[in-house]
Amino acid sequence: MPDPRSSRTEPTVSTETAANAVGTTPLQPPSAPKIGFFSTLSRREMWGYFGPAFVASVAYIDPGNFATNILGGTQFGYRLLWVLLWSNLMAMLIQYLAAKLGIVTGLTLPQNCRKHFSRPTTLILWIAAEIAAVATDLAEFLGAAIGLDLLFGPLLYAHGFSPKEAMLAAALVSTVLVFLILALDLAGFRWLERGIMAFVAIVGVSYAFEIFLVHPDWKLATIYTLMPTLDHSSSQNFHDSLYAAVAMLGATVMPHVIYLHSALVQPRLKELTGSDIPATETIQDLEAHHRSTQIPRLAILSRFLRYEMIDVFVAMNGAWLINSAMILMAAVAFVHSSYLQPTIEQAYLTLGPLFGRLAATVFAIALLCSGLSSSTVGVMAGQVIIEGFLDIKFPIFLRRAITVIPAIAIIATGLDPLRILVFSQVILSFALPFALIPLLLLTNRFDVMRSFSSALRMKIAGWAAVAVIIALNVVLLGQLAFGL
Repeated sequence: MPDPRSSRTEPTVSTETAANAVGTTPLQPPSAPKIGFFSTLSRREMWGYFGPAFVASVAYIDPGNFATNILGGTQFGYRLLWVLLWSNLMAMLIQYLAAKLGIVTGLTLPQNCRKHFSRPTTLILWIAAEIAAVATDLAEFLGAAIGLDLLFGPLLYAHGFSPKEAMLAAALVSTVLVFLILALDLAGFRWLERGIMAFVAIVGVSYAFEIFLVHPDWKLATIYTLMPTLDHSSSQNFHDSLYAAVAMLGATVMPHVIYLHSALVQPRLKELTGSDIPATETIQDLEAHHRSTQIPRLAILSRFLRYEMIDVFVAMNGAWLINSAMILMAAVAFVHSSYLQPTIEQAYLTLGPLFGRLAATVFAIALLCSGLSSSTVGVMAGQVIIEGFLDIKFPIFLRRAITVIPAIAIIATGLDPLRILVFSQVILSFALPFALIPLLLLTNRFDVMRSFSSALRMKIAGWAAVAVIIALNVVLLGQLAFGL
């Protein structure tokens, strides 16, 4: 996480009341400046800023995470917990930078790419982003459909439905439910945020309950969380553990939500500044444009960034704990399972006999909430991607209708959902550099960010994260292509 007290610090906020603009309260004249990070912040005020990072965090606990964490925990026990820790550290840095770009420039990441990069580069980035969005939506939609099928499939089977027909019915119901969740935005962006946060809370409580039942070895879990290692017992196990690690990385650091986070902050930015006009080219222009608010725009942005930093820290660490709980549950519950690579359905069927029907039901509810919320977020990200890169208006409900087609096709053909879910996460890992590199280039540029451009340590941390991701992908690609 960035240190706000860097030598490249953003301007100090000079008022206690700036964030009152999160609601409908007019901005107030600045008061005397205060010293330090937390001295200018208040817990009461903070709640008004919570939301964007929690919506983004849904992508970090989506059905793809269920699939990869069940696979990793079953095959390698606690061994890959370190992947989640390091992925979470990278996620906090990346999501903060994405939010920062949106807050400072008033533009989303795709819009900034279109503004600052050449047309061919923009088109390449758009194609990579669309591939990531499709892979994401596929995993999330399949997860929601599987969750519904686990809960209500037996009832449909009793009325003569085949498994494939039951899954198709679940897919159609999932489509309707996602439309309804998206409709919350019609009542205001905060209603949608609250709905998504409620789903996150349900998933978190569900896994807290599962951990209470399975009683993991906390000492061993702590060791493997802090000690990076792969399974070196054989070349095949090493390959499998590397594949699982990259899949978990792809499922944790999500490219589509990097684009989305820069858009999620825009409604609050508009409330705070009283305008949705993008940031102009010079700081002097910004000050002149917003002089009527009596609060310098730089102070507003600085305060927003500080609260967003806290939002990111809390939301991303919550997602990390949920992901870790998934691995712990799989490592304990499925260690004696007859399934070496259990599907989500097999995991559900295994939990019931071992820990009671309630454990299996809670697992299915968590999967359903994860799938519905993350599918909603995936559709929102897809809309941000196509509108930002191509500068067109694209109705979000039309986006949902189009992206549901591949998932329904896969269900209709009877392909293994778990394999599709895990493979989709590997695709996302390969798509990550196409989102990360533009983000780092833009946030490091003074002509884009002005006094908010990244400090040296932030640049080093960002490029180190990209290097790790690319290195893992190159090694995995070499193993897949040449059997190294």
